[in-house]
Amino acid sequence: MAQGVLWILLGLLLWSDPGTASLPLLMDSVIQALAELEQKVPAANASHTASAWLLSASNSGPHNRLYHFLLGVQSLDAAELDPYPLSPELQGLIKEVAQHDVREGQEYGVVLAPDGSTVAVEPLLAGLEAGLQGRKVINLPLDSTATSREAGVTFPDIVAIAPDVKATSTPGLRDASPDVTTADIGANSPDATTGCPDVQASLPDAKAKTPPTMVDSLLAVTLAGNLGLTFLQGPQTQSHPDLGTEGCWDQLSAPRTFTLLDPKASLLTTAFLNGALDGVILGDYLSRTPEPRPSLSHLLSQYYGAGVARDPGFRSNFRRQNGAALTSASILAQQVWGTLVLLQRLEPVHSQLRCMSQEQLAQVAANATKEFTEAFLGCPAIHPRCRWGAAPYQGRPTPLQLPLGFLYVHHTYVPAPPCTDFARCAANMRSMQRYHQDTQGWEDIGYSFVVGSDGYVYEGRGWHWVGAHTLGHNSRGFGVAIVGNYTAALPTEAALRTVRDTLPSCVVRAGLLRPDYGLLGHRQLVRTDCPGDALFHLLRTWPHFTATVKPRPARSVSRRSRREPPPRTLPATDLQ
Repeated sequence: MAQGVLWILLGLLLWSDPGTASLPLLMDSVIQALAELEQKVPAANASHTASAWLLSASNSGPHNRLYHFLLGVQSLDAAELDPYPLSPELQGLIKEVAQHDVREGQEYGVVLAPDGSTVAVEPLLAGLEAGLQGRKVINLPLDSTATSREAGVTFPDIVAIAPDVKATSTPGLRDASPDVTTADIGANSPDATTGCPDVQASLPDAKAKTPPTMVDSLLAVTLAGNLGLTFLQGPQTQSHPDLGTEGCWDQLSAPRTFTLLDPKASLLTTAFLNGALDGVILGDYLSRTPEPRPSLSHLLSQYYGAGVARDPGFRSNFRRQNGAALTSASILAQQVWGTLVLLQRLEPVHSQLRCMSQEQLAQVAANATKEFTEAFLGCPAIHPRCRWGAAPYQGRPTPLQLPLGFLYVHHTYVPAPPCTDFARCAANMRSMQRYHQDTQGWEDIGYSFVVGSDGYVYEGRGWHWVGAHTLGHNSRGFGVAIVGNYTAALPTEAALRTVRDTLPSCVVRAGLLRPDYGLLGHRQLVRTDCPGDALFHLLRTWPHFTATVKPRPARSVSRRSRREPPPRTLPATDLQ
């Protein structure tokens, strides 16, 4: 049933009127389309697959050849199809979201999810399809240049991963292959550089030891293929494309247009990587779930809601943590390399792949995996200001002199309850900004960043502007607050891990925070109870905690605003 629904959903692309009015670009709208189809499609159509339409509805390209070969997509003629009618609005929605693209600073094929994240639908659907097919693998090397699978043709090198091979608590390929470092990646796979200039000696540091032996269809059609192809532009250098670019919707209630914050962003945007991770996570779940599987609309409603099977940790808010647990960096590097090897043997061969040696492919895979795991998976998900509805900055911000040497930890005190969903966290951010601007007379929300209990970090003044969080020290460190009152209780473990581990390590890697940074509680520098007794006592056990820093005189405070009052002991929201 689920496969039939996916097949029809994307098949409706061929019947959609380009001028048809569409629903808001929300994940809830996609789920609505799935639910409507599930009410109409008979079980007899379950053999049809969404992957056929991922190819048929788009222009030919390397990722389409992967869909064709690994998922068994066939080139179907419109005359063969008997679509199940959807409302014109849903047909218009499907047409808009089925293909991902970045053009002229805008991103297409993405929707806004209930957790505040933006998700590319195409890699999500590809992952769902790979999971419904049982997560096939193809053994490498191929004997000769491969062609796409056609109806009735079998490939003995393609096998399914048995569902009982993977443990429920640690799904995926983490134990499927030994760890491989960059130096271990080699060039023993069949070479496809015949007739090309000498490319074998281009990377003398790449040693031939452990070539990839198989390609996992789930990772290939979601992450590996796109990572490898995007990083092909600089295989012999340390340069890499921008990865994980965020953007802003024209409106949050009924979003229609998504504009990227970096107009030169690559295809590997945050939205694309979110969709790819969701496709991997849910595809793996489907491959391990016995029949009868849950309907796709029900599965997505849970995943983008309270959690699959009522598990709050198994939801889109925590995709980075769950994605990191699904496969190791070394295995992902092998999958990226193996997918590039496969693409070298699929006709027509990608122009940049045609004359690349295995050493070069290995280096591309290593660079792509390192950047993805460290700069994306290894960093917290941060909602930009536009996502929570920030008011404009009042005045002219003062730039920070980076890198900084300190991280100052706060609790918000008010709001006192932790925020556990996007709607509440975003409302809290707007409330705090109004208080800081309208009541305190400050130029903006005081904090550099705010951490919710929903798995997200919320951008305040950000990495580059002096904040208003720690009187006399605003220019020396970033002020990070956790929503809630932590006088007697502690934040969630996810929020603590963000402040203790992922956020500072990510900022150090980016060169914005010194590796020897000091971590302090607000009360160490200003007369206040912030960040609360319970949280402060825990901070004292953390790495980088600094107990000997002396407060600077109040006269050293930045001249950013003379309207800001002197500090008081309480409430903790009086930050200056």
